[in-house]
Amino acid sequence: MAQVVRAALVQATWTGDTESMIAKHEDHARRAAAEGAKIIGFQEVFNAPYFCQVQEPEHYRWAEAVPDGPTVRRMQDLARETGMVVVVPVFELESEGFYYNTAAVIDADGTYLGKYRKHHIPQVKGFWEKYYFRPGNLGWPVFDTAVGRVGVYICYDRHFPEGWRQLGLAGAQLVYNPSATHRGLSAHLWQLEQPAAAVANEYFVAAINRIGREEYGDNDFYGTSYFVDPRGQFVGDVASDKEEELLVRDLDFDLIKEVRDQWAFYRDRRPDAYGGLVQP
Repeated sequence: MAQVVRAALVQATWTGDTESMIAKHEDHARRAAAEGAKIIGFQEVFNAPYFCQVQEPEHYRWAEAVPDGPTVRRMQDLARETGMVVVVPVFELESEGFYYNTAAVIDADGTYLGKYRKHHIPQVKGFWEKYYFRPGNLGWPVFDTAVGRVGVYICYDRHFPEGWRQLGLAGAQLVYNPSATHRGLSAHLWQLEQPAAAVANEYFVAAINRIGREEYGDNDFYGTSYFVDPRGQFVGDVASDKEEELLVRDLDFDLIKEVRDQWAFYRDRRPDAYGGLVQP
């Protein structure tokens, strides 16, 4: 019998406040569950605006503890209610002065499984993230969930192949990539990099982008979120580049073994020859 996982993602417009933003995502999750989804993921810092368009200390107010902050606790309740695994990207406050761009992973029974902290932190116009976030320091965990082995890679991380490979070596079957990327120089990479990573590492990828303009800058987030399979093919249609959208797609996890047996990329790796990659 095929191992098919019905998975969901949300690309959302910013509502103007945290409470209504969380409530909107809860509504999307309930609708996804009603459609049979067993896992759902949200966009980068989903419960806040993309405040990194500016460098202002007022935006530290969006940070909260993980897992003991109010948003993750509320998402644990949502997971229990819907019976879905939930991937929850937030601005994490570890302790005073220690902030991270983080995603919590919650199992279908509401159990907090752990978190991923974004490794690669950009500092360019419109993406002033080093002002807010320390680089991730928890490695590339893969979580055993009710639907299978799930990993997370966040936004700018996607430009770096090393983390994608670490997740594959750890047995990831599905990797969520919550993002906030806008129309401009790198837009053409959006439908290139994640499919390429899915092929190179032979797993499914859920690529999530924000949508619309927000009050803290000129970034025009273009959505076009999607699921892509281990052959690099989109699973169903790509989401709108203008409208908020919930995607629900069936992912055939049996395809992972089929592709790994056929293409054998992991067999033919040469880690003995890669030492130069980690030299300063």
